[in-house]
Amino acid sequence: MNVGEAMTPRSEVVTVSLPGTRDDVLEYLQERSFSSVPVVKGSGDDEQYRGLVSRDDLIENPDEDQLAMLMREVPTTTQDTTIEEAAALMVEQGARRVPVVDGHLEGIVTVTDVVKAIADGNADGDSEVGGIASRDVNTTYVDVPLTVAERELYYANLPYAVVLDEEGEMSGVLTEVDIIEVARVVEGEAGTGDSIADEDDDWKWESIKAVGNRYLPTRNVEIPAAPVREFMTDEVVTVSGGKTAHEVARMMLNHDVEQIPLVSGDELTGVVRDVNLLEALR
Repeated sequence: MNVGEAMTPRSEVVTVSLPGTRDDVLEYLQERSFSSVPVVKGSGDDEQYRGLVSRDDLIENPDEDQLAMLMREVPTTTQDTTIEEAAALMVEQGARRVPVVDGHLEGIVTVTDVVKAIADGNADGDSEVGGIASRDVNTTYVDVPLTVAERELYYANLPYAVVLDEEGEMSGVLTEVDIIEVARVVEGEAGTGDSIADEDDDWKWESIKAVGNRYLPTRNVEIPAAPVREFMTDEVVTVSGGKTAHEVARMMLNHDVEQIPLVSGDELTGVVRDVNLLEALR
């Protein structure tokens, strides 16, 4: 299967145009929950692909207003590239969305597009997930403030955390999507309030400051400080190691998740992420 058969075509891809500002892309990253948006210059036959701007680009550069300074170069591919080659590129570059470019923007191919190809039998899905799952599991605690959990995901550079209860048992899963649903990117503010934690507080986190009943990490994201248990998914789908990549790909699509905890009996033994399925194609 080629990228051209799996990608989202240009006609369905939302873009922002140069010259522009951060406000031009905020609507898509906040209200539509996109993770990134391609940047183009010109229109029609004169349109030129210039780069990608992501939520992280806005968050990490809160004082930069010009779109040209916020966008970054990312790897691109072409329609005749195989889906396996595109998967290898995503894994090597750590990219979840790869623009399809041949002189101009022709579409976008994503990790989910590759997972769909595996689920539909258009890419190899015979590997048992017990052999490709991540055995290092990112975790957090049910009563951790969401502000702290967000920092944990950020520093771990992972989009999820398995949530553990008082006995260390799996209680749910928290993902970036769960946080995005209750968070918003805000403009930089001075004097945002007092620290929400004293020196002896269990959840002291110096980067968090009070803003009314919500809290503002230094990355300019406003997030509620209520416990993780209020935002996590508690009805967790799990999988055993004997399932194939094909079966798990279908489970991910059916349940709209990017990772599924791997269990042996009642014991948590790992996590199968969508990128693990891509790694198995290499």
